[in-house]
Amino acid sequence: MSMDAPRTMAFPIFMYHNIAQAPGGLRRWRSLYVNPGAFARQMWLLRRFGYTGLSMSAAMPYLRGEKQGRIAVITLDDGYADNLDNALPILQQYGFSATCYVVSGGIGQFNQWDAERLGVRKPLMTPTQLRDWHNGGMEIGAHTRTHPRLTQCSDAQLHDEIHGSKSDLEDCLGAAVTQFCYPYGDMDDRVARVTEEAGYTAATTTQRGRAAAGMNLWRLPRVQVARHHVLPQFAMRAFSGYEDRRRA
Repeated sequence: MSMDAPRTMAFPIFMYHNIAQAPGGLRRWRSLYVNPGAFARQMWLLRRFGYTGLSMSAAMPYLRGEKQGRIAVITLDDGYADNLDNALPILQQYGFSATCYVVSGGIGQFNQWDAERLGVRKPLMTPTQLRDWHNGGMEIGAHTRTHPRLTQCSDAQLHDEIHGSKSDLEDCLGAAVTQFCYPYGDMDDRVARVTEEAGYTAATTTQRGRAAAGMNLWRLPRVQVARHHVLPQFAMRAFSGYEDRRRA
């Protein structure tokens, strides 16, 4: 394979959190919010340039090198209710699919892992809402049970967080859960090994860069989309090697 092949096959795995207006009183991490109007324009741009938005599972043939094409993977972390309310209709409008990574111990509750620091309790999807997301043509992935820093977990805790989240979500959905996302992007060889052993077919990090066939499927980079990114910035991250050059 030539040195240019990974670049020509590269595609973004976008990382979102909240698809909603940022609360007026929020002082920290406003970047986690993307306005629904901005999200709609981003999805329009992908379609305009001939890209199809896919969930992680739908993108696996591309990651394995079995298929090629203009794709962008859409992922949303944590499982917020605004993903269902605001992102789902837009994704369906363009015939796209997406993966929502859910903290299974927080279903129907709120963001207990950072609510105190943010000063905002953000509602997480209930079991019914998760099934609505799934039945709407979208995918549910696992994001642990409690959103810990996995490298700091004991072996027993690590097993519980990674294996347990999969079991919780499969019981809720009545469907297989095959995708995983490391909270905070915190992972190492031990964490990746347990994730693979749990039966996930791929896992995403917060490392910057686009994905390409042949990459380690349990260490996939992503392209963060933040509140302040205007459409030309989004396009640069999606269609060029900008993020690849900033990979740590």
